[in-house]
Amino acid sequence: MRKIIIYSLLALVATMVFVYVNNATTFANRPPGTPTLLAHRGLAQNFDRKDLKADTCTAAHMLPTDHAYLENTIASMQAAFDLGADAVEFDVHPTTDGKFAVFHDWTLDCRTNGQGVTRDHSMQQLKALDIGYGYTADGGKTFPFRGKGIGMMPSLDEVLTRFPDRDFLINVKSADAQEGAMLGDRLAQLPRAQRNRLMVYGSEEALASLREKVPGVRALSKASAKACLLRYMALGWSGYVPDACRHTLVAVPLNVAPWLWGWPNLFLNRMDSVGSRVFVQGDYHGGWSTGIDTEGDLARLPKGYSGGVFTDRIEVVAPLVGR
Repeated sequence: MRKIIIYSLLALVATMVFVYVNNATTFANRPPGTPTLLAHRGLAQNFDRKDLKADTCTAAHMLPTDHAYLENTIASMQAAFDLGADAVEFDVHPTTDGKFAVFHDWTLDCRTNGQGVTRDHSMQQLKALDIGYGYTADGGKTFPFRGKGIGMMPSLDEVLTRFPDRDFLINVKSADAQEGAMLGDRLAQLPRAQRNRLMVYGSEEALASLREKVPGVRALSKASAKACLLRYMALGWSGYVPDACRHTLVAVPLNVAPWLWGWPNLFLNRMDSVGSRVFVQGDYHGGWSTGIDTEGDLARLPKGYSGGVFTDRIEVVAPLVGR
C-alpha cells in the first residue's frame, strides 16, 4: 500500500512537471515583437458608449472629433492603413442587384438620409445616400458631416479592387445562409493570394454556407470562438490544438487570455502552426468584447506581445505601439 502511494505521488509530480515544461512560455522560441493591429471599421468617429443598447443610433451619440473620416469608407480604410493598421474590419449587406454594400447598420435611418432596411436597396440607390447625414455630437444642434458623405458608401467589389494586397476582416451582419453562400461565391472568384488575406465573422448559419463555398476560409462566429477557447483550456495543457482552433480566426478577450495554456508566446506559436490568426480584444462580459483602445489596455498585454490586437481607436493605439 505504501509503494502504491509513493508511485502515485511520483506519477503526480511527473505529470505536473510535464504540464509546466510543456506550457512554459519562457521555452517558446518566439522573439519579442509588436502587435498586429486590426482597425475596426477603419478610422471612424468615436461615440459615447454609456447605456449603449443594440438599437442605439451611435451616430447621434458621436463624441467631439478631430478628424473627418466616416467608418466603412474607402477613405477611412486608407487612413487606418496609413496610421499603421495591418488589417481593417468592415461590414457588408447584400443588395437587391446582387452586390454587397459596405455599411454597418441593418437600417439606413440612423446614419443616412435614407430609410428602411439596407439590404432592401440596390447598390445604385445606396450610392445616392449621404452616409454622414445623421452624425451629431451636440444632440442634434449641428451635423458636421451632413452633405459630405454623398456617394461614399462603397461596394465590396470597390474595396477588394482598391486594396488587393491588404488584410481584411469581413463582418456578415445577418443569420442568412443564402447570404453566406453569396459571399462565398464572390470570395471564391478572387486570386488565392488575395483570398487568403481575408477573414470573416458573423452568425454560424451564414458561415456554414460560406465554408462550403470557400473551404479553409478563416471564419469566426460566437459559437466557434467559444468552442475553440473552452476546448483549448481543457486540452491545451498537452500541446494539443483542438479542431475548432485550426485554420481560423481566434478572438481572445483580455480577461480570458491568462487562462490559456502557454499564453502568450507558446499559445501564439501553436496557433501559427495550425494556420490560425489570433487577435486580442477587450474584456468579455457576455457579448462581443470591446477593442483594445487605450494605453491602459495595451499595458495589460505581456511585454513584447506579437500577436494581433483588435481596436476601435487605431488613431490612439497605433502611435502607442510605435507605428
